[in-house]
Amino acid sequence: MPKAIIDGREIEFEEGETILEAALRNGINIPHLCFNKRLGVKGRCRQCIVEADGRIVASCTTRLREGMHIITDNEKIREYRKINLDLLKSRINTSQILEDEEILEYLEEEGLFEEKLLSLPIDNSSPAIVRNPNICILCGRCVAMCNEQTVGAINYAYRSINTVIIPAFMDEINNTVCSTCGQCTLVCPTGAIREKEDIDRVMEALNDKDKHVIIQTAPSIRASLGELFGLPPGTLVTGKMVTALRLLGFDMVFDTDLGADLTTFEEAHELWHRINNNGVLPMTTSCCPAWIKFMEHFYPDLAPHVSTCKSPHEMFGAIAKSYYARLRGIDPSRIVVVSAMPCTAKKFEAQRQELINDGYRNVDYVLTTREIARMIKKKGIDFNSLEESEFDKPLGISSGAGAIYGATGGVTESVLRTLVWIAGEELGKIEYREVRGMEGVREAEIRIKDKNIKICIVHGLGNARKIMEKVRNKQAEYHFIEVMACPGGCIGGGGQPKSNDINILRKRAMALYTQDKKLKIRKAHENPIVRRIYDEFLEKPLSEKAHKYLHTSYIDRAPKI
Repeated sequence: MPKAIIDGREIEFEEGETILEAALRNGINIPHLCFNKRLGVKGRCRQCIVEADGRIVASCTTRLREGMHIITDNEKIREYRKINLDLLKSRINTSQILEDEEILEYLEEEGLFEEKLLSLPIDNSSPAIVRNPNICILCGRCVAMCNEQTVGAINYAYRSINTVIIPAFMDEINNTVCSTCGQCTLVCPTGAIREKEDIDRVMEALNDKDKHVIIQTAPSIRASLGELFGLPPGTLVTGKMVTALRLLGFDMVFDTDLGADLTTFEEAHELWHRINNNGVLPMTTSCCPAWIKFMEHFYPDLAPHVSTCKSPHEMFGAIAKSYYARLRGIDPSRIVVVSAMPCTAKKFEAQRQELINDGYRNVDYVLTTREIARMIKKKGIDFNSLEESEFDKPLGISSGAGAIYGATGGVTESVLRTLVWIAGEELGKIEYREVRGMEGVREAEIRIKDKNIKICIVHGLGNARKIMEKVRNKQAEYHFIEVMACPGGCIGGGGQPKSNDINILRKRAMALYTQDKKLKIRKAHENPIVRRIYDEFLEKPLSEKAHKYLHTSYIDRAPKI
């Protein structure tokens, strides 16, 4: 391999590798804002400038050459970086930047230039994300991410000092094709795009003594929340999380994994029914709300291919305000359901009119992983020293099949475990490793009874578009397609701790598979609470009552010409 010298240290580099990429790979930190490994080269912020063979260059756009000598830090470089940073700082209102944003580690108290103090309107139109153009440094990460997702809801407009990143025609983000996946919030270094907080509304409910406030936690939260308290990625913090939520004042702490088990039970029956009754195939999953909104905008003609099952947390909310309310003798009007989710799109989903039963929204508020951490810190709870505790019963009992919903391929694996049982076969194996992995598109074929079930697993909306084009053109010979909008599935959701390291996503996924292995119940249909809910309330899968509480419908959001 060719070699170069960085700060007096000889390193090997790959052909075509940039100075910044090689430096970071070798543990040499060069400041950078616009560069993001996942999104590629930008060259806009100029924080990554270095001296290469005596010339000042941007390290993110300069490719290494054999024998090149690089200096990453000296007085001249620091002076240039300060000027560039102060130019960035002069166009934003730094007082509006909130805690924990990436840019804060670079900002100094005094700048060389007077701040412009922008007073552009803040876009609060979406229930999922907030746009604050007053703290946007035009790094372009959000635009690149939105384009990678093939959504294209935002882009650059105007020129020079008037340049802004906005939806087309200066419209509000809620009026665009935004899928609310929140991937833009993960890469924004200033918080110019971030999740819309529901903390104050949840705290108001917790302080209302007439309300019975319950919280349900998504499977992937327990594998990522610890990162926000300094724990290694992939650390399972289930017990500490439950304890912390009780200390925050929630009356009951339940597990969305139960909702995942209900989803598996209904979805597996729906798929088997379609396969055996000439139903619309392939059938796609419906548990990712960003994927559903994307489908409604770009592929509404393919809605018959989508499972009608609600997502797990919405199923859980419907059961909480019906079955659980009757079980406990609580008026549903007093019950407030809060969902702790890895996802910003769940905030949009919770507002959908289709997700109301008996006059009550299935879910009232959604908190992201990041919001949960903020609440715990604000309360002064020492998370890492907490004792572990268990979820409340009965809605805290779940299976390993529910736990793996948080990883791409997890829904498929859960459905397969139950599909074999529905088909009347003995489950020879529990783990379907052929559907696991981090490739953007994966295919598998599973023999069940006398049928070869053809499966496709997709994560990332750009990959989803490729597969849905095949479905639209009748080129997709699948029975079942799992779609997740975010990389890695929910473990890489838009509400998770900010990271674009694929290895961190893998560690989060492995934590969920580890939990699955440790649980006594590993199949959704063997969850005793699932059986009890059907026996006492829903009657049977796909029944009229099950359809009322566990299924939904979709909207055609395509532009009308």
